[in-house]
Amino acid sequence: MTGAQLLIELLAKHGVNEVFGYPGGAIMPIYDALYGAPIKHYLTRHEQGAGFAAVGFARSTGKLGVCFATSGPGATNLITSLADAMMDSVPLLAITGQVPTAAIGSDAFQEIDVLGMSLSCTKHSYLVERAEDLAEILQEAIHVAQSGRPGPVLVDIPKDIQLAQVPFHPWLAADDYKPTVNMSEVQKANNLLANAERPVAYIGGGVQSADAQTHLMDFLTRTQMPAVSTLKALGSVLPEYSLDMGMLGMHGGQAANIAVQECDVLVCIGARFDDRVTGNLAKFAAKAKVIHLDIDAAEVGKRKPVAASLVADLKDSLPHLHTPLTKAAWQTHCQQMMKEYAWRYDYPGEKVFAPYLLNTLSKMMPKTGVVCCDVGQHQMWVAQHMKFRHPSNHLSSGGAGTMGFGLPAAIGAQIARPNDFVITVSGDGSIMMNIQELATIRRNNLPVKILILDNQRLGMVRQWQQLFFDGRYSETDLSDNPDFVALAAVFGIPGQTITHANEVDAALEKLVNSTGPYILHACIDDKENVWPLVPPGASNEQMMTEVQS
Repeated sequence: MTGAQLLIELLAKHGVNEVFGYPGGAIMPIYDALYGAPIKHYLTRHEQGAGFAAVGFARSTGKLGVCFATSGPGATNLITSLADAMMDSVPLLAITGQVPTAAIGSDAFQEIDVLGMSLSCTKHSYLVERAEDLAEILQEAIHVAQSGRPGPVLVDIPKDIQLAQVPFHPWLAADDYKPTVNMSEVQKANNLLANAERPVAYIGGGVQSADAQTHLMDFLTRTQMPAVSTLKALGSVLPEYSLDMGMLGMHGGQAANIAVQECDVLVCIGARFDDRVTGNLAKFAAKAKVIHLDIDAAEVGKRKPVAASLVADLKDSLPHLHTPLTKAAWQTHCQQMMKEYAWRYDYPGEKVFAPYLLNTLSKMMPKTGVVCCDVGQHQMWVAQHMKFRHPSNHLSSGGAGTMGFGLPAAIGAQIARPNDFVITVSGDGSIMMNIQELATIRRNNLPVKILILDNQRLGMVRQWQQLFFDGRYSETDLSDNPDFVALAAVFGIPGQTITHANEVDAALEKLVNSTGPYILHACIDDKENVWPLVPPGASNEQMMTEVQS
């Protein structure tokens, strides 16, 4: 068989039924092999859309996401989605076409060193140089993307190798990377927990990567320990857990941030002490001894010294923590803070209040629904005011913070989970980044819902200009954006615009109950800010809760 045919056969053998991509000259043999194949290909309208759709597919299921692009600009358009997958540990396989082997290095038409470009934003990258190596490289790439800490892998295949007759040799796969729990470290951790007065569990995205929500909830139920979550971990802790304090960090809840600052033992479960979580690192959880659970040894001690480390799969390490019940006084204190700093939704104005809208949407939509966010104020409001029952139901670009993520990610999630409610929540800035993917929704009749919170501004940038740049609003005015409902209508997608608070409930009911794709355009106050906010360089207890006079 040809190299292109081998690729399609191997993907099918590894359970890949859907791929996302955009054809071009150097990848045409692969697209020819797709013709009539059992794998369903979804044509996006930009290669970045294909990459993010594959990310949404992977994050909403835990399965491998796969995307295709041609050489040159096709491949470079994938780079941002690869970086996003790298920073958020998403299993992704990117297949790119390359100019023929003999033309490599000659500045041929649409030749770019994609291998070199991708090295810093992939878990591993390959340029196939010999036809006889193709089978082994593809099988290894599929394995690497999903083993240990997941991540994106790129395979760049020259056109002549796609066309060549290639041998198939089953790859003798290495054992999965699965470090064993160090029992001496377990003993240290259990000793720390036994003597803890004010423990806190700090939950990260590793819980989803390890498929360890059940093990996490067993641990929390056993210990009754207050829990805080990163942006990517939201949904890992079930909403009914009484000591779920929500998100911590720059825009985290006040109770969550104060609890971490007051704790004496911090149990870090699959998190990496990201700067948006810690604020001033030297002052973050300064009173606490750290127990770090992670499968990636490189993360342990990278930013915060640890007193005990359990480098293993979370499903293996969490059951080893035999912790006594958390002290009642600490539980009561945390619960009192949760009441004192609870979110309020009694907005006095007549305009649409985004936190109320999102909280109401959270209550109306199915519990199994998926929310895909873009990046900005709306992203933080979603994290603060919506509840999720699993991290695969909340897809948000965390590490990379990529505007334009939400719409194509929702496409991937809807294709992966055709029977579930899927909505993208975007701002009037982010939605324009990949708005061409409305065509993908329409072509495939995907029932993706779209909620745009429109303040006619690049809201988060405007907020920072207000707070930290003396109100010099440079290039954040988006008042000349198009009529989004009219634009969606061109793609055959119905919707409505709302401008007043008394329209919210009825509009959300219509959105949730719509059977096909639907857009709700909500106009909000351009002066609304996301609170609280930890200013740059401050510690997490130094939260701003309003504009300082």
